[in-house]
Amino acid sequence: MKTCLVLIDIQNDYFTGGHMALAGMEQAARHAKMLLQAFRGTDSRIIHIQHICMDPNGTFFLPETHGAQTHKLVAPLEEEELVTKNYPNAFRGTRLYDILNKKKISNLVFCGAMSHMCIDATVRAACDLGFNCVVAEDACATRDLSFNDATIKASAVHAAFMAALSGAYATVFSTEQILQNSM
Repeated sequence: MKTCLVLIDIQNDYFTGGHMALAGMEQAARHAKMLLQAFRGTDSRIIHIQHICMDPNGTFFLPETHGAQTHKLVAPLEEEELVTKNYPNAFRGTRLYDILNKKKISNLVFCGAMSHMCIDATVRAACDLGFNCVVAEDACATRDLSFNDATIKASAVHAAFMAALSGAYATVFSTEQILQNSM
C-alpha cells in the first residue's frame, strides 16, 4: 500500500507576524519539516496543500501575498505536488482525490493547520473516501476559539479535535511515533 504525506496550509500567515498567527505554529512546522525530510528519503508521495482565500472580505491567505506562500521550513520541491484549495476540505473543488487515486495511494499522513478546521475537514473526508489516515498531532496547530462568552484555549481546541479524529477517522500519533513506525 502506497503512502503520501499531506502538508496542509503551512503558510506564512499562520506564523508569528502573520495575519492569523496560530499557537505553536513554529513548533508544529518544525515537526512537519522532520516528516517532510523523512518522506523525501523514501518512495512515498508528498503533496503540499495551499489555501488561497477567495472571499473579498478575507484577511489572510490572500492571493499573491507573502502570507499565502508556503513557509520556507516546508517549501515544496519542484517534483512535489502543490494543490491549491479554497475551502477547508482539501478534496473540495481540487484535484487531490484524482492525484491520490491515479498514484494508487491508500495511506495518508497529515500535518499542518488548523487542527479544528482544515485538518479536521480533510481527514474526515479522506476517511469517508476510503483512505487510511494518520495525523501527526504535534505537527498540527490551531488557535484560541470563542463560543458564547467563553474562550477555549488553543491547547484545548487541539486536544479535542485530535481526540475526535482518533479512532473513527484516523490514527493519531506524534511525529516521533510516525518516524519510528513508518520509516
